[in-house]
Amino acid sequence: MAFIQTIPVSEATGEVLELYQRQQGPYGYLPNYAKVFCYRPEVMKAWANLQITIRQHLDQKSFELITLAAAQAIHNSYCCLAHSKVLCEKFYTVDEVKAIASNADTSPLTEAEKAMMRLARQVATDSSSINAADIQDLLDLGFSEAKIFDIVSVAAARCFFAKIADALGAAPDAAFLAMDQGLRELLTPGRPIDPSQPEVLS
Repeated sequence: MAFIQTIPVSEATGEVLELYQRQQGPYGYLPNYAKVFCYRPEVMKAWANLQITIRQHLDQKSFELITLAAAQAIHNSYCCLAHSKVLCEKFYTVDEVKAIASNADTSPLTEAEKAMMRLARQVATDSSSINAADIQDLLDLGFSEAKIFDIVSVAAARCFFAKIADALGAAPDAAFLAMDQGLRELLTPGRPIDPSQPEVLS
């Protein structure tokens, strides 16, 4: 249950209805996060466009790893669960994702992937602590300046979305209860999963 009163599916019209329809599309239900944007659907649309723009120069695995790192750093369960689910489905076994979520630096990731996640965590927790040596570490591993910008952009943008959802009380959807229990426990550093059944547009 969000901390603000949101517009229920039965009362959604115009841009709000369009927002709900777009967000329900990939899942078959209306995600909790979508409802907290109901008073400013144009913000969600702008966020979606920003996501398309900043991720177009990254492969999907890198995008998911960066996002997971940033979400963990700010204790956002919703994004931790959602993006780890993609990693499990497309790139790693459940045990491998557990290892990454537990400690990326000792996981089976490449050195470049570990460095990428470290930078993402720094961006999310205290970007002012990043220094030239941190950036040089990535340059030494073969990252271009443009790619480093991409990593920083993805991590910073994740904070925007995740902090809106958390501040307004959007809890992870019940669908995440189907994930491996041990993995779920690692990926809920913040708000617990909402066990209630989500709303569905007909």
